[in-house]
Amino acid sequence: MINIERLQRDGNMRYSKELSKMLDAAGAKDGCKISLTTDGREHIGVLMPNASADPDVIVIKLKNGYHVGLRVSAGASVKVLEQPIVRTAERKARVPKKGLPDLVLIGTGGTIGSQANTETGAMAAGMATELLLDVAPEAAGIANIRTRDAASVFSENMSVEHWQELAKTVAEELNGGAAGVIISHGTDTIGYTAAALSFMLTELSAPVVLVGSQRSTDRPSSDAPGNLMASVRFCLSGTPGVYVIMQDTMSDDSFAVHRGTRVRKMHTSRRDAFRSINAVPVAHIDAPGNITFKDEVPAPSKVTKAVTKMCQEVVLLQFYPGMEPSLFRDVIMRSKGAVIAGSGLGHVSEGMETLLKEAAANGTIVVMTSQCLNGPTGMNVYDTGRRLQEAGVIPVMDMLPETAYVKLMWALANSKNVAETMRTKLSFEMGERRTVDVVW
Repeated sequence: MINIERLQRDGNMRYSKELSKMLDAAGAKDGCKISLTTDGREHIGVLMPNASADPDVIVIKLKNGYHVGLRVSAGASVKVLEQPIVRTAERKARVPKKGLPDLVLIGTGGTIGSQANTETGAMAAGMATELLLDVAPEAAGIANIRTRDAASVFSENMSVEHWQELAKTVAEELNGGAAGVIISHGTDTIGYTAAALSFMLTELSAPVVLVGSQRSTDRPSSDAPGNLMASVRFCLSGTPGVYVIMQDTMSDDSFAVHRGTRVRKMHTSRRDAFRSINAVPVAHIDAPGNITFKDEVPAPSKVTKAVTKMCQEVVLLQFYPGMEPSLFRDVIMRSKGAVIAGSGLGHVSEGMETLLKEAAANGTIVVMTSQCLNGPTGMNVYDTGRRLQEAGVIPVMDMLPETAYVKLMWALANSKNVAETMRTKLSFEMGERRTVDVVW
């Protein structure tokens, strides 16, 4: 049983009584840079809240950005080296430079807009978008960049309403004279937002780039500076379209330009987590900023148009062996659209096949994709696929499940013939060409 008295410090149950006394005597508070000597070794870092269950552990943030927990032994000592840095969002007005193109940076939050919260030790998506420009100061030498705060959320909290507002804001900025728009975004769902904007922005006069980072901006190992600088450089190319730009190696020397409808986060934490699926990246950008195009790009339109209506009565489900149709019947039957990530070429079990046939007959638009990601659906190969097609289930070649989900939401709200729209390539979201993909 834990002795409550041993855990008291400043009203917080975090440290033992002895450790609390040592920290108090040194004047060490969260956010201070400290020197901790224990077991004969000195450790220097920023004091963070103790997130462990051990009251004799001190957590510090090292110079490389990582947190480490250190058990404090008898005879240990603590010395405060620096007081907490007080950050402020106030900045002097940036004076535009004559002759440079105008870009707009729209912030939505995510890791790229996060810093460590010294109160909790966790990441908080609360950094003002203006502060992102400090991450890549060299950008001021090639473009005038104005910022707008659209949201301050981690990407799991992005919504259809966020997508709609972003599309309207992008159209407003591009039609107002901006040479390009950059949107900082959390990496977990950046592909959904990129796909939504790809369909909502039916015509584009300039580039729209979504950019994120796998490491927060206050970490020395952050990939934010390189990703942001690459995005600025690509915007200056004038290539219209919606793209996601992220590192494509473990070093800061190469960046891939992915189509908004073809990109997938393939690793939870690696800096080179993003890949173009069933397509090659549109371009690569090296460290000095040279752009090498790999695929076709659309011609610019004179005016950017935003068609933002979306039907939210759509579900995205992944088939799995043993999937019980009764658990999903009400959900699918109440939905106007359902996207299924089927096995292999686009298959489901006999029980789910019966349910999907019933849903299609009831008026639900049912779309079939593959959970394999690489390669197209092939619903003419086996009887299951043939029967599903005869019942009205729509295969969408090699489209990503999340892209199909977003496209179906858009098609239901804006198309008179939804089935035909889902089969028609609108924004490079599907195709017949096959590529040799990187093996992870």
